Amino acid sequence: MTTAKLSINKACIMVCTLLVLLFASMISALYLLTDDINMIWVGLLFSALVYLCFMLLIVLIRRKLTAFSDHLCRQLDDMMTGEIEPPQVAEEENLFYKINHRLVRLYAVMQDKRCSIDKERADLQELISDISHQIKTPIANLKMVNATLLEKSMTEEKQKEFLLACGGQLDKLDFLMQAMIKTSRLEAGVISLKKKKQPIYDTLAAALGGILLNAEQKHIDVEVDCTEKLEVFHDQKWTSEALFNILDNAVKYTPSNGNIHVVAENLEMYLKISITDTGKGIAEQNQGAIFKRFYREEQVHDTPGIGIGLYLAREIISMQSGYIKVTSEIGKGSIFSVFLPHE
Repeated sequence: MTTAKLSINKACIMVCTLLVLLFASMISALYLLTDDINMIWVGLLFSALVYLCFMLLIVLIRRKLTAFSDHLCRQLDDMMTGEIEPPQVAEEENLFYKINHRLVRLYAVMQDKRCSIDKERADLQELISDISHQIKTPIANLKMVNATLLEKSMTEEKQKEFLLACGGQLDKLDFLMQAMIKTSRLEAGVISLKKKKQPIYDTLAAALGGILLNAEQKHIDVEVDCTEKLEVFHDQKWTSEALFNILDNAVKYTPSNGNIHVVAENLEMYLKISITDTGKGIAEQNQGAIFKRFYREEQVHDTPGIGIGLYLAREIISMQSGYIKVTSEIGKGSIFSVFLPHE
């Protein structure tokens, strides 16, 4: 019989049997050595007392173990259902201190996991709701245009106009999907940013290249103040993406004949890139919300966009241990400051 399969009851019986045999052997040895019948009675009395003390100890330990196991099972059941507060840590001299201490740690881990799962579930539901809201309008427009083209006869010029409208809605859906793919890959850690010390000038130039045409069409003057010697640890591709998203917003919400001023400067611990525009500005109570996914102010729904650019920009900069600060005033434009650490 292996010790792993040996029950407590059987172990107690075996120990008791061994004690009886030990006492019998001891009494027999005393009688043989002394040849005195009184030694047998003394030995029996001593053996009975020791045996009684041992049995009382066994009963006490058994009751303690039974009570502890019942209490432990109840605690574990309640912890799994989240119906109790974390168990208190026992005193260090307590026999069950180690078990109780690990029980507290187990409960803390379970609570953290539960909170993490609840947060992920809430984020997923919010994401599904946001995506559903974003694709609802383009799909409805595409269905309407498709039904019109199928059911009504129209000139070739009118058909071309409807097809161009379809193309615009498809572009919006494609942009949404591309933005979501980038965001999900960043959040899931599929894409790892590769930081190295390199000039910010080239990164800024790549970002500006994507907005110059739109700025020119709106007659917006773009000024850049950045020397080629400024260097900082960053991922050029994704930092350029973040800066482009901020610059693109500046162009969208700056009226014609406005100005955008970009300045890059070295601070003690950070490299700071300030993007100043003469747009409509952002109300102070909304400045914290503009970095949320799909957030757009009610006043700008007529302006093209889906409200994910700033969210993506913040994620990219945060992954590089940097941050974005915004200061703005209604009617006087906005300043988005990007801070990238030197190390």
